[in-house]
Amino acid sequence: MPINVPIALTWLRIVMIPLLVALFYLPGDWLSVPVRDLVATCAFVIAALTDWFDGWLARRWHQTSSFGAFLDPVADKLMVCAALLVLLDLNRVDSFIALIIIGREITISALREWMAKIGFSSSVAVHRLGKFKTAAQMVAIPCLLYWQPIYGVSVRRVGWWLIVIAAVLTVWSMCYYLRRAWPEIRDHSDYSGQG
Repeated sequence: MPINVPIALTWLRIVMIPLLVALFYLPGDWLSVPVRDLVATCAFVIAALTDWFDGWLARRWHQTSSFGAFLDPVADKLMVCAALLVLLDLNRVDSFIALIIIGREITISALREWMAKIGFSSSVAVHRLGKFKTAAQMVAIPCLLYWQPIYGVSVRRVGWWLIVIAAVLTVWSMCYYLRRAWPEIRDHSDYSGQG
């Protein structure tokens, strides 16, 4: 397993996930709800920034690797799914929206793994729809974690609309990837029942 700064930042993002979740299990007298929400929001934003920064560093320093290419999206999906489950527990996101987003992440991850196995990974390469979906999620989740108004602006309302937009883009991008992969799915659908 190669270790370099970009991969270390990805591991840092993974380590921050249980810390983010643990904030919501602290005894009530340790942190007030607004302070807890602020700390959780800052942790998520820092983790999201490491996602951008580790990719930028890997390309700039020519430290890309197959392990990094595997670990980075895993870290992103774990981070988003953990935050959505926390928000679901806090009744700040609808279960249907959480199910759509988490279900899509599992489906597309499995599709990409299978397409890589049969040699057609370029058919499901990242598309701008997926990038827009990720951007909407990465702004919506901190808004929903923070939940408090900022200068009279309802952050929760902004977060709610953005997570709805993210859910729509999630379905749209999933359909796009499945449509792109359909010829290979059709041609290589020799189901073995394993796994």
